[in-house]
Amino acid sequence: MIIVITPEEFIQNEVEIINELFHEGLNLLHIRKPFIDSEKMMDFIQSIDSKFHHQLVLHSHYDLAENFNISRFHFREIDRQNGLYKNFINKTISTSVHDIKTFNKLNNDWEYAFISPVFPSISKKGYGENSTILSDIKKRTHSNVKLMALGGINEKNINKAFENKIDGVALLGAIWESDEPLNVFKKCRQNVLL
Repeated sequence: MIIVITPEEFIQNEVEIINELFHEGLNLLHIRKPFIDSEKMMDFIQSIDSKFHHQLVLHSHYDLAENFNISRFHFREIDRQNGLYKNFINKTISTSVHDIKTFNKLNNDWEYAFISPVFPSISKKGYGENSTILSDIKKRTHSNVKLMALGGINEKNINKAFENKIDGVALLGAIWESDEPLNVFKKCRQNVLL
């Protein structure tokens, strides 16, 4: 499974790229726009082809989900710890962790969890330089929640992530910091399929 996470700020042609990514086989799009209001979020979702709305995951503005065909919600680590997800247990929920011990303690309410940073980050310079997550994944004991690698993943190292027994990857910097985001996505998909 390949997931793409939106950049926090709007970028030029973002919606067109998103629609093209879905046409190329994108599994899920995480909408992470922490600085926009409800009205801008609604406009953003409406501009994405409605046939893909069921593949959208909201990181905020959860109340907008019923206006669209959205039943997937992501909760930050702090929101999980504070129990903010509990009203969404009958939906599909995901979260984030930063070490394998925390992942192994997740209950079965979660469909998947991002673990990061797997590689040095593309979008956050210097972040993840000394990460041991890739080797720590071998200590995974939880098989009911899917494990998604995040951080520094691109077309050159995506296979290395999958070789370490993860269930999927999330792309962020590789897509949005590229001059050819669609080609990067296609190469990532091809490399996984090899």
